[in-house]
Amino acid sequence: MTEDKKPSGPDLTKGVALTAFKDGKLLGHVGEEDVLLVQAGSEIFAIEPLCSHYHGPLAEGLVVGDTIRCPWHHACFALRTGEATRPPALNALAVWDVACDRDRIVVARKREAPEPSMAHRNAPTPEKFVIVGGGAAGFAAAETLRREGFAGAITMLSNDGAMPVDRPNLSKDYLAGNAPEDWLPLRGEDYYRDAGIDLRLNSNVAAIDPKTRSVTLGNGDKLPFDRLLLATGAEPVKLQIPGADQPHVHTLRSVADSRAIIRAAGSAKRALVIGASFIGLEVAASLRARKIEVHVVAPEERPMQKVLGPEMGDFVRALHEENGVNFHLEEAVERLDGFRATLKSGAVIEADLVVVGIGVKPRLALAEQAGLAADRGVSVSEFLETSVSGIFAAGDIARWPDPYSRQTIRVEHWVVAERQGQTAARNMMGRRERFDAVPFFWSQHYDVPINYVGHAESFDDIVIDGSIKDKDCLLKYRKDGRVLAVASIYRDLDNLKAELEMEQSRA
Repeated sequence: MTEDKKPSGPDLTKGVALTAFKDGKLLGHVGEEDVLLVQAGSEIFAIEPLCSHYHGPLAEGLVVGDTIRCPWHHACFALRTGEATRPPALNALAVWDVACDRDRIVVARKREAPEPSMAHRNAPTPEKFVIVGGGAAGFAAAETLRREGFAGAITMLSNDGAMPVDRPNLSKDYLAGNAPEDWLPLRGEDYYRDAGIDLRLNSNVAAIDPKTRSVTLGNGDKLPFDRLLLATGAEPVKLQIPGADQPHVHTLRSVADSRAIIRAAGSAKRALVIGASFIGLEVAASLRARKIEVHVVAPEERPMQKVLGPEMGDFVRALHEENGVNFHLEEAVERLDGFRATLKSGAVIEADLVVVGIGVKPRLALAEQAGLAADRGVSVSEFLETSVSGIFAAGDIARWPDPYSRQTIRVEHWVVAERQGQTAARNMMGRRERFDAVPFFWSQHYDVPINYVGHAESFDDIVIDGSIKDKDCLLKYRKDGRVLAVASIYRDLDNLKAELEMEQSRA
C-alpha cells in the first residue's frame, strides 16, 4: 500500500466492540486491506468495502436480510459469500471469517475466492440454448446459465463487432475521456472460451422458426435450439431531414459509434446535439469535458420534463448551462447543409460534429416475423416467456406485467435488461421465477448523479423533499395519490429505501 493510501479505521484483527458500529457498519482493516464489518440481525459479516461495479462505498449502502446494496447503482451482494446477486455488479467481493471474543468482534483470515462455476466442464447435456443479442440482457443470461449450472451448449449471436460491453460508459466516462477502453468489456475474451459460451460476433439472424425450433443466420446456416432468448435490444431513431446522412452526423449506441464520435471530437470545434434526452445530454456533458462548444436543439420546453418533471428539468438545464452548453429549446433542425444546421426559426448553427439523440426503438422484426405476440414490444409473461413456449424475451424489447405499477411496461434501462437476462436464464432452465424487480436507472451529468427507481409513464404531482438547486433532494412521482417512482440527487440511501419499499408493497 502506498504512503498516501493508508488502511482505514481500526485493526480488525485486534478486535472491536459492537458499540463502535455506526448504523450497523464499521470500516476497518486487516493488514493493508480495507474491510467492512456489517451487522445483519444477530450476525456480523466482514466483506470488501467497495462495490465491484464502479467502486461505490458499501458503508453507505443498505442492508436487507443477509445482503448489502450499493448506494450508487443498486447492485446487491450476499454478505455470507460476497456473491454479486444483482446487477450491475458481476464480480463477487472478498469475504473474511469473523469470530466473537467475549464482547469484541475479531476478523480472522480471508477466505479463498471460490472458483467460478464452469458447469460445461462437468457432465454435459445435449440441450442447446441460443441467445440472440450481445447486449446487457444477452450477456447476463449467458453468464447466469453457466454460473447456475447449465451444462448444455450456449450460442450467443451478436450483430455487433465488439464483445458485450458496459454500454452506459459509452456516453459517460469513456466518451468524456475519463475511462480507458479496456474498462468497457464486461468480460475478457478468455471468459467465453473458458465458460464454453460460443460468442459469435458480426452475426446477423435472418429468421426464427418456432415450429422447427431453429434460427436461420444471415448466411443461410440453420442453428437448432431447445430454448431461445430474444434480446435484440433497441436501435437509435434516425433523423429524417435533408443532410442527416452526412459522415459528420452520428448516433450513439455501440462501441464503434462512441469511437467515431471520439475521433471526430479530436478536431471538432463546435458540436450540435439534436435531442435533450438522457443520452443527448450525457453526450453534451462528455463533449464539454473535451472543451468542445456544444449546442443542444430539442422540441420540448424543458429537458427531461416528461420523465423528471418541470423543476428537475429546469435544474438540469441550468446545470448544463453552468457548464457552457447552449440550449435551443422548442426548436427543431430542419436541414443540414454541410456544417450548417438550419432551425425551424430560421436560425443557423455551424457545427463540425453532430450527434443525434432523439430516442431509440425496440428491434422487433425477428419477433414479429416469428409470429410472437407483440404490443409495442414483445409481450411476455411474468416469467419472461413469450407467446411461444420455450422462447423468452428480455431487455429493451420485452413488455412485461410489472407488479408494482400494475401495468404492462417496457423500459430501456441497462440494469433492468441485466436483471431480466438473469431471470430469463433461470426460467430457460425450468425454474419458473417471476420477474418482479423494481426498475432502476441512473444518469450522470458532470458531478451530479440522478438515480431513479420505479416507473411513472405519467404522474399527477411531484412531492419534493429537500432542495433540487442545492443538489440534495428526493422527488416522489405520484398518480392518484400513489408513489410510482422516486428520483434523487445525493440521497442514495433514501433511494435504496424507496426501492425496498416498492418491492415490499408489490401487488
